[in-house]
Amino acid sequence: MQNTTTTFRRISISLLIVSALAACDKAPEKKERPPAPVSVIEAKPSDVPLTKEMVGETAGYRDVDVRARVSGILLKRTYVEGQPVQAGQVLFEIDPEPYKAELDQAQGILSQEVAKLEKARADRDRIVPLFKENAVSRKDYDDANAAYNAAVASNSAAQARVRQAELNLGYTKVTAPISGTTSKLVQSEGSLITATGDSGKLTTISQLDPLYVNFSYSEQDKQELNAAQHSGSVELKPSKEVFAKLKLADGSQYNEVGKINFSDNRVDPKTGTIRARAIFNNPKGELLPGQFVRVTLDLGTRRNAILVPERAVMQSQADHIVMTVDKDNKVVPKPVTLGSVYQGQVVINSGLKSGDKVIVEGQMKAPPGSIVKPIPASSPATASK
Repeated sequence: MQNTTTTFRRISISLLIVSALAACDKAPEKKERPPAPVSVIEAKPSDVPLTKEMVGETAGYRDVDVRARVSGILLKRTYVEGQPVQAGQVLFEIDPEPYKAELDQAQGILSQEVAKLEKARADRDRIVPLFKENAVSRKDYDDANAAYNAAVASNSAAQARVRQAELNLGYTKVTAPISGTTSKLVQSEGSLITATGDSGKLTTISQLDPLYVNFSYSEQDKQELNAAQHSGSVELKPSKEVFAKLKLADGSQYNEVGKINFSDNRVDPKTGTIRARAIFNNPKGELLPGQFVRVTLDLGTRRNAILVPERAVMQSQADHIVMTVDKDNKVVPKPVTLGSVYQGQVVINSGLKSGDKVIVEGQMKAPPGSIVKPIPASSPATASK
């Protein structure tokens, strides 16, 4: 009896061990992960402004080199570098003494020629009545007229030399040809200035109001715009109604709005671009020549454009993609090509169609192929997140 009891206990213990081992070998039940909530918008076509952004460089409305018109020693600079000057204001003085001497000499020669002219006129006046009475020969009459005409010519030449000497003396005071702002002095006081060559340049005056902004656009841009206009996808403004805005180097927007006043009629063969220019008012002198700016042109209207928030666009190596949700709530990545940016939204040139559901928030929780729970981005549920 005791043996039977012992045997029963051993069997029971063995069964318990087997049951425990079987329980250890049993795999745990796998729980399904609920679909991740994502915010989506439905792509819808709409009309948006057609803009184009390019790099530009500012330039003075008029940039004029101030040059010496006579040679000599530069005696004085009468203005402050970098400050505004008025047209006609004296900027430099060149040593006038040599030109005063030339003027005195020219005036002395003129006096001699005047005396010769008076004598020639008197001789002619005496010969004419005598010739009429046949009291003098024809040769004497011709000689008197020739001497008078030569004296008249010499007198005119002497007067011209005096005028030239007066001009040269006046040119020793170098004046501003236009009103504007001066640049750095090129030649310092005491330098020998020549009327020809680089040493004749003294400074540069720039008229800063208004101001030009030069930029270029590619031949391809022009062809694409023309093709889009012919297809009806864009409506371009007349050239006289195209406005321009500027973004400065610090990212701020320039307050004044400019107009396009020049577009070249040929393509630069070296760069493949077309030169253009906009003009801006610059009453406060905020812009200076030589600044690099970003020029945004308002060209017209893009018809039936699809826009998505910039945050919905993801970078994938060299491409851009957006995550979309199909009818089965599965995440589908779509490569897209981007257009211009308008009020925080980017225009999708290709890759999306009307009705596509685009994920705008929660992309990190929605890998391609996964099932998600789409929530309209404008719903209260999304706003509370």
